[in-house]
Amino acid sequence: MIRVNLLGAERQKAKKARAIGFDFGQAATLACSLILVATVLGIGWWFWSLRGESLRIDAEIVAAQQESARLQSLLVEVQQFEQQRAMLQQRVALIEQLRSGQSIPVQLLDHVSRSVPEMLWLTSMVQEANEVTIEGRATTLIALSDFVGNLAGSALLRKPIEIVNSQVQPATGTGAQATPELIQFAVKAQISPPPGAAAAEPAGRGARGARGAAAGGRAGAPR
Repeated sequence: MIRVNLLGAERQKAKKARAIGFDFGQAATLACSLILVATVLGIGWWFWSLRGESLRIDAEIVAAQQESARLQSLLVEVQQFEQQRAMLQQRVALIEQLRSGQSIPVQLLDHVSRSVPEMLWLTSMVQEANEVTIEGRATTLIALSDFVGNLAGSALLRKPIEIVNSQVQPATGTGAQATPELIQFAVKAQISPPPGAAAAEPAGRGARGARGAAAGGRAGAPR
């Protein structure tokens, strides 16, 4: 008669079932622990990355603010420079305009003053329309000839320049009061305004006293 120990087999099955259940629980616990650790590590790395990115962004913001302040100061300097340059350009343009549009009387007085030779002085200069009449005195005919030649050396006056009057004033007085023989003259010329010059205005007789005194002192003629 054969006997089968079914109780022992059942016990073994129960042990195996408990072992399998225990192993599965440990594995699940371990897996959850690993997942939790990985999650914590992931959150920590993410937080560390965000903090590093925040610090980097803060540093860039500070640098950008510093650069903005520097550029703002440079912008102010550039604006001041542009204003100064505009003012200088306006001044230069005004000077060029004044030079290009210099009035005829000023140019005429300048040319006549440069044309006066030694031993000759002027007593009056009158401009009427485009005609100018210059009167003066000279000690020699050579000085008068040089004066007319100098006047003709500018495009401001048309050629020929005419001597419309020439009279000899005899010497007078004796000793310290003596005056030499003088040539009283009057010269007449036509004005030829250069292109772009301002319209001519009468120069008048304002040059009589001042110009005559200056030329007289220069020539050393008697007063």
